[in-house]
This record gives sequence, structure tokens and C-alpha cells, in this order.
Amino acid sequence: MEYFAGEYDIAVIGAGHAGCEAALAAARLGMNTILFTITLDGIANMPCNPSIGGTAKGHLVREIDALGGEMGRAADDTMIQSRMLNRGKGPAVHSLRAQIDRMAYHSRMKQTLEAQERLDIKQAEVVAIRGDGKDGVREVVTALDAVFRARAVILCTGTYLKGMVYVGDVSYPSGPDGTHAANRLSQSLRDLGITLRRFKTGTPARVHRRSIDFSALEEQQGDDPITPFSFDTTRPLVNRAVCHIAYTNEATHQTIRDNIHRSPLYGGKIEGVGPRYCPSIEDKVVRFADKPRHQIFVEPMGLDTDEMYLQGMSSSLPEDVQIAFYRTIKGFEQLKVMRTAYAIEYDCCDPLELKPTLEFRSVEGLYGAGQFNGTSGYEEAAAQGLYAAINAVRKLRGQPPMILDRASSYIGTLVDDLVTKGCTDPYRMMTSRSEYRLLLRQDNADERLTPVGHEIGLISDERYERFLRKQAQKKAEIARLEGTSIPPGEALSDMLVSRGTAPVATGVRLADLLRRPQVSYDDLAPFDPIRPALDRAVCEQAEVEIKYAGYIRRQLAQVEEMRRLENRPLPDDIDYNRIASLRMEAREKLSRVRPINVGQASRISGVSPADISVLLIYLEQRGGGSKE
Repeated sequence: MEYFAGEYDIAVIGAGHAGCEAALAAARLGMNTILFTITLDGIANMPCNPSIGGTAKGHLVREIDALGGEMGRAADDTMIQSRMLNRGKGPAVHSLRAQIDRMAYHSRMKQTLEAQERLDIKQAEVVAIRGDGKDGVREVVTALDAVFRARAVILCTGTYLKGMVYVGDVSYPSGPDGTHAANRLSQSLRDLGITLRRFKTGTPARVHRRSIDFSALEEQQGDDPITPFSFDTTRPLVNRAVCHIAYTNEATHQTIRDNIHRSPLYGGKIEGVGPRYCPSIEDKVVRFADKPRHQIFVEPMGLDTDEMYLQGMSSSLPEDVQIAFYRTIKGFEQLKVMRTAYAIEYDCCDPLELKPTLEFRSVEGLYGAGQFNGTSGYEEAAAQGLYAAINAVRKLRGQPPMILDRASSYIGTLVDDLVTKGCTDPYRMMTSRSEYRLLLRQDNADERLTPVGHEIGLISDERYERFLRKQAQKKAEIARLEGTSIPPGEALSDMLVSRGTAPVATGVRLADLLRRPQVSYDDLAPFDPIRPALDRAVCEQAEVEIKYAGYIRRQLAQVEEMRRLENRPLPDDIDYNRIASLRMEAREKLSRVRPINVGQASRISGVSPADISVLLIYLEQRGGGSKE
């Protein structure tokens, strides 16, 4: 029989990366919060790769940190190797990626949750959410018949929701890493009117370190010095491990082709849609048949384990086939598999049913975050968990929502893509998804979002004061570089010629030299004796803003135009089917998405510029958006 077990402001279901950020943010903002997890041992688990960051994902982690989230600090505390990706390209796509000690990260995040005031953690499977579209959510019920009242619920179910694991012909209900799946909650969500669908992801094998011949692999060292994820991290970070690179070959590919009929992906057993940008090795072999080899990154799972992770080798082929194709790879001839690769299929929602706050339009007080919203990746999940929790708290307090636009952050771009365009496969953040990526660099995430985090209440006054001092130092250094000239000379000419740029015959401002693509801030140090001692991050931001000032001004003009449309709200009560001049497709799409402003409407697939003009005329006739 059911029993009443407690009452909370916010219940968070799932303690993966989305759930951890959601629970911490809600509790830190003063809400009595409960976090449910199927297993306490799965808190902040990394069932796929043991790393944080990567292309565009590093941007997300720094934005989470700038808003007051936890992922960046936890990653810095448990990092064992760090690299800055895309250094050969412009600063817009520089992306931090760190190899993480998997168990240390889990322990670090679990301890943080346990120490957080106003937060209770409960190992339990949630099997039902009670409420309706009129009254919103009211209760959550566990498999042991405990009933908890809650004013808001955030769903962070990851890959647990009706999870099904596939290895060749073998399939069985399971969550990640052999945990049991959440099999009963899906029906409860359908009863609330939420549309569910099936997505799929996969994870590579874990293998024993001693069975690898590292002399046959390429060594991959970390960076020095290391850039931290968190703007709060001031101590020096050190690399404590090395990674390696191996390559598939024709024998590997032939083994896979010979057994492709045994793949549940190609045999039709898997119904879920897999990630487009992180395909399995069998997908790579079939889709990129002209490629003679594929990279495999061999990465340690931690400092206190001999498990190694084979990034780039996810598979759902049978175990015997996996062993066979691994052993065709140079350095893997004697490979011993500790955990077999598998594919996992799970239920998730259609994010077009969400508001820009990540609250469901049909059920008040119910929010989605992470893979439940159709995304992939720890960083995307953590960003959504933080975002959903902030908006849930603000709604309970009667405050206006926090809606980050596309020009403010990758988080804003992520949410806008989900709720405006939807996704037909697991969504992965990439720098190419942002039209304002020169403004959304990872180095200036604090400048863009720390004021927001402070206003919300997740950034302390002390940290905000440090941020303001850093901004003042950056502005002063830019002004100094713009106002300081140096004379010509042989040493300066030699430096410029060595960098592949023309020497100067007259005095020149430091900022003008810095605008040359070949010249760096460090190059100018010998000619700048009055240079102040500044933190490396301050110098980096000053250099980027001077070097790319013209491009930045151009993007800011585009942002101004975008925000002009964002400032034209669309009333909730518009009946798009009654606007005769709209095309039929536009009426259908606008009625489904229910955009909150003209800017969002303009980004809906199937809504043309002509349709936007019709909307603007309609708003003028209606009186600027007031109700009829």
C-alpha cells in the first residue's frame, strides 16, 4: 500500500549529469529538493567516454561554470589529462577537453550532493508522476509505493527509461553499465499526454591495459600549461596520464563487413535512431567505405584502474565479432576485453513539446533535461539540467523566466534548437550550430554569463567581485595596447620577418601589430617593457578582442537585428489557422511550436521570410501584440 513519504518544492528524477546540476541549482537557490536515482553508485556516472569537454562541449562546460553550475569545478578536481582542441584554427572553435578519472568524478559529485543543504538524495525507481494539464504535477510515486509531493518535477532519466541493451543477437532490458532500467515510468508519462519516442546510443568496450602493446601506438600528451574549465580554479593543474592513438585497417573493416548481418542495427532489431555525429564502428565502415582507416583514442578510465576506453569504437556487434576485429588492429593483437561494447535504446520526449524554459506546455511544473530531451553528451545534459532548474525555481517564486538567446551562449543555442527545430536523432552541440560563434568563445563565457548567474543567485558576491576586477584589467590592457607605440628597430623587424609579415619603418602601436594574424601577444613581450603582470586569461581575452575587433563588430550588428525580432512577442492566444495569408505549412508549424516571439518563429523549419512578414503585419493590426 502507498504511504506518504515527504513533501518538496522540486523533485529531480535521475542523477546523471543533468540531474546533478538540476538538484544542486534548485537547492542552492533555496528550494527543498529531492533527487531520485535508481542507484547511488550511478551518480554522475560516465557510461560512455570518461572525458568532459571537446569541440563546442568545452564551451558548454565553461558556460555552466559561469552561471554557477558544478561540472567545471568537478572536472578540474578529477582531471588526469587536458588538451585544447583546434589550436590551429581561430579562437571561436578552440575547445577544452579533459580526460577524467571516472570513479573520482562520481565520488566528487556524490559528496557535493550529500553536503548540499536543502537537498535529499533517494535511491528509488520513480514509477509514476501524478498531475494533469490543469493542475500540473503534484506527486511522484516510487516502486516501493512511497508518495512524495512536489510542486515541480525535472525529468533527467538519461538512457534508463525503458532501456534495452543490444549485443548482436542478445538483447535484454537494462540501464547503462548493467544497472536495471526504469520500465514503468514511460506509461505514466504517456498518460500525462507526453509523446515518447525511441533513440539509441552506444558505448565502446573497456579493455585491460596490460593486453595493449603501447609501443605500436601513437602517444598523445596533454597540454602545458593547462587551461581550467572553471573560472574559479586558480591553482595550477597538471597532467597525470597520457593517451594513445591506434588505427583500424582493411582487415578490421573486412571482419566487420563479413559479420554486418549479425549487427542488430542492420538486422532491424534496433528501432531507435542513433547519433548522426558519433556513429558506431560498423556504421563508419559502411557509410565511409572509401576510408582506409579510422582513429581509435585509447584513454585511461582513471589512475587507480587498468581499464582503458577505446573512443571511436562503439559497436553492437556480437561479442565474438568484437574480439575478432579488435585483434586485427596493430597493438591490439592480444587485447583482453573487460566490458563488451553495447548499444542501448531508450525512451525520450519530443522537445517540440517544451517551452523555451524546458517546461512541458501540456503539464505545468514538469520539465525535461538531458537525453530525455533528445540530446547526447554529458555537457549538453548538464547545461539543460541547470537551465531547467533555474526556470523551475523562478516559476515557483513568481519571477520571470531565464531565457538565454542564441547570441548569449551555446546553452541558449542548444535550448532554442531543441524547442524550435526539434531533433530527429540525438542532438549534439557543435560550433557550426551557432551563427554567432565568434562572440560565443569559451574564453569569454564569464563575461557573457557571470552577471546572469550573479543576478539569479548562483554566483557569490565574492566571485562576482573577482569577475569585475578581471573585466577592468582586460579593458585597461586593451586601452594600453591601443595607446602605446614602439619605435622601429632591427630586433622588431627580425621578429616580424620570422613570423612571415612585413617589418615596419616607423613607430607603430602595439595594437596594430597585434592585429596582424601572424603576431601574438607573447611575440610583443620583448618590445613591451612596461607590460603589467596579468593573468593569462586576461591577456588572452585582450588579444582576441583586438585581433578580431572588425569581425566582432559585424556579429554584434547581426545580433542587434536578431534581438529586434526577439523583442516582438507573440501572444499565447494566437490562432495561426485564422491568419489567412500564412501558408498551410507555416500554420501547422507555428501551431505546434507556439513560438514566444517573432525571432523564434523565424527559425522554425518551414516558416519562410514571407510568413514572418505576414506575422509582423498581423501584430501591427492587432495592436503590437495585445490580446484581441
